[in-house]
Amino acid sequence: MFDYESLRIIWWGILIFLICGFAVMDGFDFGIAMLLPFLGKTDDERRVILNTVGPTWEGNQTWLVTLGGITFGAWSIVYAVLFSGVYAGLLLLLFALFLRPVGFDYRSKLANRAWRSFWDWGLFVGGTVPAVVLSLAAGNLMVGLPFQLDADMRSTYSGGLFDLFQLFPILCVLVGVTLCVMHGAVYLHWKTESFIAERAQNVIRWSSVLFVVLFLLAGIWVAFGLDGYKITSAIDTTITANPLHKTVAKSTGLWLANYGTYPSLLLAPIVTVISALSAPFFTAKHHSATAFVLSSLAMMGAIVTAGGSMFPFILPSTLSVTSSLTIWDASASHYTLKMLLAATVVFMPIVILYTSWVYRIMRGKVTVEQVQVNEHTMY
Repeated sequence: MFDYESLRIIWWGILIFLICGFAVMDGFDFGIAMLLPFLGKTDDERRVILNTVGPTWEGNQTWLVTLGGITFGAWSIVYAVLFSGVYAGLLLLLFALFLRPVGFDYRSKLANRAWRSFWDWGLFVGGTVPAVVLSLAAGNLMVGLPFQLDADMRSTYSGGLFDLFQLFPILCVLVGVTLCVMHGAVYLHWKTESFIAERAQNVIRWSSVLFVVLFLLAGIWVAFGLDGYKITSAIDTTITANPLHKTVAKSTGLWLANYGTYPSLLLAPIVTVISALSAPFFTAKHHSATAFVLSSLAMMGAIVTAGGSMFPFILPSTLSVTSSLTIWDASASHYTLKMLLAATVVFMPIVILYTSWVYRIMRGKVTVEQVQVNEHTMY
């Protein structure tokens, strides 16, 4: 039904879609966790904040699991190189995520102030560290990772955890964390009322502007201070290719080449900026659902901006540019992509419909009165 080239592009699109889905659905979870110790002034208010995401946070987190599974199936070389190279960072992400289920389940079991404060900060760490690690990973993907493939496709990685903390990836961390804070504050404004909603509105005002400033600064850096990559040899996109059988140029500003080839890509950063700056206006007018759509568009626009800039590269190499992995030489076989696509076409709509149904059932605001009445059944 689809030729090999088309399937590779489709699966690149699915990869971007899953990253966007994870960022939108878990991004506000992370943002709310980061805001929890600061916007909740009393124990009841903090329980209200927790229960805005209490029924749905576990389902949101499955997007990350799906993303890892799809990477393993459709982009196995990328999975092998990335997961083995930055293993320490992934373990840091995993251990931080452990704090989330434990924090949610145990936080309100004891009516002890110190106990609950401890788990509030544990949830703060469980939201902040994943946002930092994943944003740092995104920044390092644009910079490139220090790996090299040998003739047998074995990867040698020469970096360490602290080598990931370069200036541009740190800027990407600031962009990602600020975006999650804005996204989480918009969701809180939607799901709460009174003092919590007012405090969330204040966060939305400054975080939206700060995010746009940082996002534009990152764009300027990509244009004038960051090396990009470009394939300079002919590639047969219809066969299973060897990553080492290509030549790659590396030069400042090359990540912007796709915007000349595909001008429609400019819509992504434009939508990102407009959506982020518009969100505070709609929350101020109490159109929180519209504001959440806008903050989601800002999240997706930022991801598409980065992914579109890098296309067709998925994992560039700073150690050996010819070892850089692209959609043309890092995908699974034609047959594997077809079988995976068939399964995705069947199951992905089911997941999306079920998720939509859950959010519809759980719609409505969470109030202090609800938490007090349901003392032993709510988080």
